[in-house]
Amino acid sequence: MEVASLSMTSGRYLLSPSAESLLLKRFKLPLRHQCSPSVSLRRTGPLVYKENSIKVLCSLKKEISIIEASSMDEIYDALAVRLLPTAAAASNPNLKHIVGLAGPPGAGKSTLASEVVRRVNELWPQKGPSFDSHVKPPDVAAVLPMDGFHLYRSQLDAMENPEEAHARRGAPWTFSPTLLLECLKKLRDEGSVYAPSFDHGLGDPVEDDIFVSLQHKVVIVEGNYLLLEEEVWKDLSSMFDEKWFIDIDIDKAMKRVLKRHISTGKPADVAKWRVDYNDRPNAELIMKSKKNADLVIRRSPQGYSNYKAT
Repeated sequence: MEVASLSMTSGRYLLSPSAESLLLKRFKLPLRHQCSPSVSLRRTGPLVYKENSIKVLCSLKKEISIIEASSMDEIYDALAVRLLPTAAAASNPNLKHIVGLAGPPGAGKSTLASEVVRRVNELWPQKGPSFDSHVKPPDVAAVLPMDGFHLYRSQLDAMENPEEAHARRGAPWTFSPTLLLECLKKLRDEGSVYAPSFDHGLGDPVEDDIFVSLQHKVVIVEGNYLLLEEEVWKDLSSMFDEKWFIDIDIDKAMKRVLKRHISTGKPADVAKWRVDYNDRPNAELIMKSKKNADLVIRRSPQGYSNYKAT
């Protein structure tokens, strides 16, 4: 069995020739119109590549992979290496590679997206052109959260049952996937876009607070419902070059969400009610969309104990 050698020294990745070949063959991010399966998927029997406790399982029935490790840092590193070939093509003015990252509440989507983007921005000069040591190269990767596409509180107030709308805020129908779709289409067509963020203190979006520029060649869009198949969500899912899903036990995820609610000042009984009434049903719906992912990301059971998800 061919095994990839991947190590990290002084913050820099060292790839053996065989490892780099394997990564580029199986993990090279395809351009939007280059989506043919790799040769390795033609083999019979499951393929398992294991190094430094990272396991990559390649499904043979469809083009889907599973990355699993006991350390989230190992997963962040592996995903950054996965994105490096695209980041290294930053000189291409027409390149824009968009990754959709989904998963239930409490899965750690925001943390994973920001950590992978940070690593890509630190590592991509190794694959790209030479830079003056005194000049910091521009970032080539960015995060675009779905949170900014929450409906405003005033829009919830105008619904037929405002109390129910506020209680279920975070359900798919309390977002505007149409606006997110328009945002991603503009990003595709024009190469840059202003997007809203979400102010958790105010409880409303903040318009034009995030700028994805022409220099950003890799964009990770993270949100709960990006891989749903219903209505506009299906059109939205088609905008992604790659679709990632963080797989986690729902009970573990809900414990994290409960702690998060309590940390924001909610009484314990109110926090538990919100988890049971809103967060868990949403998570169960989201888990059904895992089958639509190209890459499933898992943390080994022994690695969950000290992990804080955001």
